[in-house]
Amino acid sequence: MAAATGPIPGDPTPFSISLAETASSAIQSFAPISRIHQHLCAFHFYADDMSRQIEAHHFCAHLNEDVRQCLVFDSPDPGARLIGVEYIVSEPIYLTLPDEEKPLWHSHEFEVKSGILFLPGVSGAVQRQDLEKVAKTYGKTFHFWQVDRGDELPLGIPNLMMALTRDGQLHENLSQDVEKKFGVSFAEERGRRAYMSGPEHGVHPLANGAGKGLKLELREVALPPTVPVPSVFV
Repeated sequence: MAAATGPIPGDPTPFSISLAETASSAIQSFAPISRIHQHLCAFHFYADDMSRQIEAHHFCAHLNEDVRQCLVFDSPDPGARLIGVEYIVSEPIYLTLPDEEKPLWHSHEFEVKSGILFLPGVSGAVQRQDLEKVAKTYGKTFHFWQVDRGDELPLGIPNLMMALTRDGQLHENLSQDVEKKFGVSFAEERGRRAYMSGPEHGVHPLANGAGKGLKLELREVALPPTVPVPSVFV
């Protein structure tokens, strides 16, 4: 099981700040956030360690028909932690990416067809209409907060995350916990999605890390010398 993350360090928000936030929320736009229209639940694992698996709640907005962007939280609850982001693109866009970029993206075909990616609270018939499209897409995900090891804050550098691609990879206890929590059956939904298909050209061989583990590393580099700004621009 994932490590329990403790309470966020810091003092409770004072009433004066809450009041100011309420006032500003009535005036400001929040247009990018208001574009979010969809809640997806799925599972991510660290690109360098498949044993570290995370329940991931995606709150997504379409930028257009071929590109979505999602905020990823560790739960759908009000106090959920923002642990990462995911970008989702259609197959035609993925195929235009440079070969050195493609391994950073994961396929969604197995996630969708297996039933383990779902829309909490949405009827199967309704969610399947959109998931037919998701099955053909690719995603690029970074997590900033390692809640599975109990971090109270987002420590360290971002981690590239991947998605499950075949049976036997998802931890059974994690699967059962999510099924029970949301009242879903992955096996039953899998049968209902059997008609779906993945990318038209099949899952690209360079996707999903090209079948290899990938790890981000932080290293020192020499900074280029500072170029003086002409006084005319100061």
